[in-house]
Amino acid sequence: MFNMPIGLRTKVAILSLFLLCLPWLGYQYVWEMEKYLRHGQERTLEGTTQALATALHERPKLFDSQASFLTQVEKGRDLYAYPLSGPIQLDGKLGDWSSYRHRALNYGADYQIYKRDDSAPLNLSFTHMVGKYAGYLYAFFEINDANVVYRGKNSLSIDRNDHIAIATLAPDGQFRRYIIATTQDGWISAFELPEDPALTKPVTPEVKIQGKWTKSKQGYNVELRIPLNMVGSKLGFAVYDVNNPRSRALDAVVGTSAIDDVSKLGTVLVPSPEIESIIKGMSHNSSRIWVVDKHGRVLAKSGDIRSDNSVWSRSSIDIEDDSGWGKFKRQYLHPLYYKILTTPAKDFIDSLQDSTVLQGSHITKALNGQQGSTWRLTPDSKAVVLAAASPIWIDDKVMGVVIAEETTHGIRTLRNKALEKLFNVILTVMSMGTLALFFFASNISSRIRKLRDEAEQAIDSQGRIKNEIQGSKVRDEIGDLSRSFASIVSRLSQYTHYLENMSSRLSHELRTPVAVVRSSLEHLGLQELNPDTRKYVDRAQEGVNRLNMILNNMSEATRLEESLSHAETSVFPLEKVIGGCMQGYQMTYPTQAFSLDITSESAPVLGVPEYIAQLMDKLIANALEFSHDQSPIAVSLQLKGKFAELSVSNQGPALPDNMAEQIFESMVSVRAQKSQDKPHLGLGLYIARLICQFHDSKIFATNTEDNAGNINGVQISIRLPLSKESL
Repeated sequence: MFNMPIGLRTKVAILSLFLLCLPWLGYQYVWEMEKYLRHGQERTLEGTTQALATALHERPKLFDSQASFLTQVEKGRDLYAYPLSGPIQLDGKLGDWSSYRHRALNYGADYQIYKRDDSAPLNLSFTHMVGKYAGYLYAFFEINDANVVYRGKNSLSIDRNDHIAIATLAPDGQFRRYIIATTQDGWISAFELPEDPALTKPVTPEVKIQGKWTKSKQGYNVELRIPLNMVGSKLGFAVYDVNNPRSRALDAVVGTSAIDDVSKLGTVLVPSPEIESIIKGMSHNSSRIWVVDKHGRVLAKSGDIRSDNSVWSRSSIDIEDDSGWGKFKRQYLHPLYYKILTTPAKDFIDSLQDSTVLQGSHITKALNGQQGSTWRLTPDSKAVVLAAASPIWIDDKVMGVVIAEETTHGIRTLRNKALEKLFNVILTVMSMGTLALFFFASNISSRIRKLRDEAEQAIDSQGRIKNEIQGSKVRDEIGDLSRSFASIVSRLSQYTHYLENMSSRLSHELRTPVAVVRSSLEHLGLQELNPDTRKYVDRAQEGVNRLNMILNNMSEATRLEESLSHAETSVFPLEKVIGGCMQGYQMTYPTQAFSLDITSESAPVLGVPEYIAQLMDKLIANALEFSHDQSPIAVSLQLKGKFAELSVSNQGPALPDNMAEQIFESMVSVRAQKSQDKPHLGLGLYIARLICQFHDSKIFATNTEDNAGNINGVQISIRLPLSKESL
């Protein structure tokens, strides 16, 4: 399996990835902070509702004595005057009501008050709603009536025709009834009836009630307005249907409630302007404030949660930074940050914007006398709204609830700003920390690589000391290692120098005793000796000769090194030198077969021809010694590019493992340990290597294989650079 080496800088870079835990920890911390901020916002909003509720405690006049004190509210019977955004144009076309039509109710058989013929189908129904704006109560009636019967122009009766009746318990406590009837389409005519329901006459015109009657395809439409000071807490409307213009008999009555008795009237809830002024006076424009009665109907509302100006939002407002750092943050960092963070939406769907009835667990809890709060998500999931509620007490009873609502936009913006600053600090710390670690690792790795390079350059491929290592002066572990290496290389250099010079010193020291022994044996040989004694003298003479040959071989390398240092080079034809040497070897070794492949092209080489001939002597002698009997020695010289490649191959024993380089060392031999005719010190290939180094060439040995892939010998190859000079 391939293992990729990992350097110190890479390891430090990987370890520095643990710094990424800092943003995660900071992110988790800010999230926890946001939870506490939300809790604080919840408590703050509950405090706001409690303060507003305190301003409304024990003030029963602010609550309608009938509408707010009802034990139960009946839809359609108990009316709610919706706040209108502007005045209604009384034209009978109902166009101004289009944005409020979804709140209108349809009154049909379920709201039938009277029917002359119970077996006949009811042909009367209407759509109706009331609203409030600037001191007036507005109402519209979209009536379905196939036969519209108007009041006769000369008739004194106002109730023997289609008409609308209104009954209310006025603010002064008086029960008042009104009839709206008209002789034709146009402005309505309103009349006040006597207080006694049994009487329909005399009638008094009421000019304060204004409106318009317009005929339509389905029947007729009526728009009207009544001053609020004429309307009390009880109110009812009824539509009377007369279909026969001759008999003018009453056929049916459909209404919001019966209007002949004050006890039968329904209620009307009009948002309280007094409560609105109180909550506006509190200046809580950062929240939306609701005040509802115990039935959840809205009595007053102030503020808008879309324009959030809370303390959370104000605290998160940033001053525009036009500096280089500010521009860099806006252009590069913020787009990166907001891939994770979410920006609060400026616009979202507020489902409760125009609500007139509010419900929720917080309101239920407040109606039970306790403060409550809840969180809700807007329908488009763009905003989270916090709502808090506090009860309003009157005579130890909860008569209403104050509700305050805020979005979490301020907190989210505050959280985002905190995370931005945190990320800025973390990015700065991480960048500086990573950069410092990278430079530190780079410094360490460069020092280690320098020490490695010095160690590799100090010793060549043959193990000789070429250069010294300069010990570092830095007082740390790498410095200690460098100084240790320098000391080791220095001692090894001294030892290697001793070994390199040992052969010449040994040769010099042994020559004198060898000469004494030789001369002694020569004098002894001149004397007459018996055969047994002569035999020992001859054997001693033979040993001295072998010892002398060893001394000559030991000194040969030393002499060659000295001569190489003073040799003069010239350009010579390498192919002719090799060819001449091979002719001499063929004559010298007539029984040995040689296979020659020498190029005929010119191979100029810069060097000394005599040393090349000595090189060939060593290579041929080595090949002869290791060749099998009757096996040829192959000699090849070929040109390859800018080099001449010389090789000498023989068939014989293979090179031992890991000896391809060591056989060119001094005193290294791979011959079998047996008695030999000649002494061998392993200097032949060592001398060949010295000559190759002098000629800037490379020498190497490899095992050769036959066609079957079996090792059958050894090849020694030399690559000599060709000279650029011509011969």
